[in-house]
Amino acid sequence: MRPEFITVGTVVNAHGIRGEVKVNPAGFDPAFIAGFDTLYIAGRPAAVRAARVHNSTVLLTLPGVEDMDAALALKGREVAIRRTDARLPEGEYFDAELEGLTVVDDATGETLGTLCRVLNYPAHKVYEVKGEREYLIPAVRGVFIASVDPDGGTMRVHNMKGLASDEN
Repeated sequence: MRPEFITVGTVVNAHGIRGEVKVNPAGFDPAFIAGFDTLYIAGRPAAVRAARVHNSTVLLTLPGVEDMDAALALKGREVAIRRTDARLPEGEYFDAELEGLTVVDDATGETLGTLCRVLNYPAHKVYEVKGEREYLIPAVRGVFIASVDPDGGTMRVHNMKGLASDEN
């Protein structure tokens, strides 16, 4: 089942004295986050009055946040988007949609385990799968990933020697 909200970052500080909020993205391009008209801070909708990218962060102007004290009150809060508001290219998914999927060997039909978390590396993401064994599967479509069906709750992979953590 797909989540209704996707966490995209965390409020890390105030920026200046006029109430701008600094958001540190959680694995997302800051420009992607800045493109939303409504963000959800600590589960509450906030209509974004202005958003801009600053270095690798996003600076937001929010209604009701008029000074540094009000901005600092939001520090540490999660920032999320509604999944239905986001548009991704066909065949791409948010990490939160993949976590919890049952991972199946495409050749044998054997269940390898559950995708527990998505690790972000410079070259590509790696899926950590736990079952009877632990697998680290590079997120490379066509090579390691055969298909992904978040609605069906499964991911089919090409299981190769060396993907299990206890193999040489």
